Amino acid sequence: MPKTPSKTPADYIAPLNINGLEGRMLHVPATTKRDREILLIYGHHAMIERWWGLVENLGEYGTVTMPDLPGFGGMDSFYTIGRRPTIDAFADYLAALIKLRYKRKRVTIVGISFGFVVATRMLQKYPELTKKVDLLVSIVGFMHKDDFVYPPRTRRFYIHATRFFATRPFAVFIRRCCLNGPVLRTLYSKLPNSKRRMIEVTPEEFSATMDFEVQLWQANDVRTHWLTSSEFLNVDNCTKKIDLPIYHVISEEDHYFDNEIVKQHMLIVFKSYHKYVARSKAHTPSILADKKAMSVLLPSGLRRVLAKR
Repeated sequence: MPKTPSKTPADYIAPLNINGLEGRMLHVPATTKRDREILLIYGHHAMIERWWGLVENLGEYGTVTMPDLPGFGGMDSFYTIGRRPTIDAFADYLAALIKLRYKRKRVTIVGISFGFVVATRMLQKYPELTKKVDLLVSIVGFMHKDDFVYPPRTRRFYIHATRFFATRPFAVFIRRCCLNGPVLRTLYSKLPNSKRRMIEVTPEEFSATMDFEVQLWQANDVRTHWLTSSEFLNVDNCTKKIDLPIYHVISEEDHYFDNEIVKQHMLIVFKSYHKYVARSKAHTPSILADKKAMSVLLPSGLRRVLAKR
């Protein structure tokens, strides 16, 4: 019989060592009799614990595995093995993990935002792996630089700024001087983009949210954070088709992407497009979101698709 899951992700985290990189991997058995294998790829500025509420929801439909990404969640960065943290590098890493872990199994891939960008590039670089995928789900994912709501001039400024922040001297400065509670609390309370991310956070939750934000910033490699930001602000994943349908969850009030343009780009690449709407006031729920709050990312239509097996 399926076991009732623990209330903490720590009980399901194991070491992960792949291609000379050490990190962690979450593996949670299904809470029902469904035998779907679900590979959850988290997004940018993330760690395993941040997505526990979503894992609890997905566990109703199968066994959930969520690996760290190099440079995120405390995992070694690509820089430690002499590689740059490009989207192609992440795609190679993900392909290696799937080949290792799902040798004789099919897998449902669920990519969150930047995680979906990586999954898409992986399937484009390794088209033979599409045969192993029984379902491909995008949760607020994107395809192309033009998906962003920023005007071109603003986006170009962000690209240059993030590349500058990714240089070694500035990254060292950020690590040593900026990634602490007082500085981050000030930035999050003043900068427009940061305040927009906090739109669903109540004043009572702000302190706990900022404590977790400090953990996130300190667990992620600074150079990886900023270089990947530059990469996805200039991404084009519309150059090669993928022989799979896409099941795409949009945020009702996404402050990063134009959902209609994302759709147009997905239709260029995938066999068909299926949209589901998350009733969210931000790109994703709060980093403190529990199972109930995270459930918005699995709308009823998508749940019916996941339940078919």
